[in-house]
Amino acid sequence: MALQDLCGFKDSFLNSRWNLPASHPVEYLSESPIQFVIAAADTRSSCNGLVACPASQKILPVHSHLVGTTSGTSADCALWKRILSRELRLYQLRHGRRLSTAGAAKLLAHMLHPFKGTELCVAATLCGWDGGEQENISKMGNETDDLAKTSESDSISQAEARGRNPCPSPAMSRQHCSAGGKQLVRSGPSLYYVCSDGTRLQGALFSVGSGSPYAYSVLDGGVRWGLTVEEAISLAREAVYRATHRDAYSGNCVDVYHITSHGWTRRDREELREEYYREKERERGKVKERREKQEGVEDGQSSGRKK
Repeated sequence: MALQDLCGFKDSFLNSRWNLPASHPVEYLSESPIQFVIAAADTRSSCNGLVACPASQKILPVHSHLVGTTSGTSADCALWKRILSRELRLYQLRHGRRLSTAGAAKLLAHMLHPFKGTELCVAATLCGWDGGEQENISKMGNETDDLAKTSESDSISQAEARGRNPCPSPAMSRQHCSAGGKQLVRSGPSLYYVCSDGTRLQGALFSVGSGSPYAYSVLDGGVRWGLTVEEAISLAREAVYRATHRDAYSGNCVDVYHITSHGWTRRDREELREEYYREKERERGKVKERREKQEGVEDGQSSGRKK
């Protein structure tokens, strides 16, 4: 039984409703110098002025190379994440490859746009990696080229034997058509922000939610080119900690996901009080360093007076 039959959907969003273009062979461009994506979020879900759940999961995996951070109504975010996962899985089964992160963001924006102005509240950040199937596609392309060359030589020899101009065979026509319609996809990390009003933005850094202004204050001053994985994770954890420290609707723990060309990996969930203790330890170290420096200056001044 197909997945759409089990869910009760007769038509798929990808083919019938949104009239997206048909599949084309993919040609991957050069890889990005950035080799990873970091997604971090707290675990507190609130309802009005109450903490509804202190251990909710705000980062939802979509497939092996794509995760989504959610902000808004928890039920809406969970529902549309399942719908998006189903559509991407159906696309992969039909075409033998994953839909790119840009395509997934465009699909989600198209599905959410009809609900603009309603009570639907979804703000998602799609963090993914494109280009994992490059080797398989290159092998398929080589096999297709060999078949096309064989069919082309056969058709030419038959045309010469009959004494008229060669006419391209159906296999040749398909090959020329597909070669002319190649889709260029950049291999590497991708980051998109999608909102329930249909907004779709591409960028290198996003912070979403009630505590995002406080997180941006840390990210804008700490993000730079050349960050290692551990430095990026530490910076993301600190940004979430700052947001939870000032925002009453955020708190409890922090989840961190690391996305690379091999897929996503989840770090162990860590309580934010551990970051609080580390912050206090850093402050004590800075105070001790300033005190030692001040004592050294005073000792130098006293020794100069004695001379």
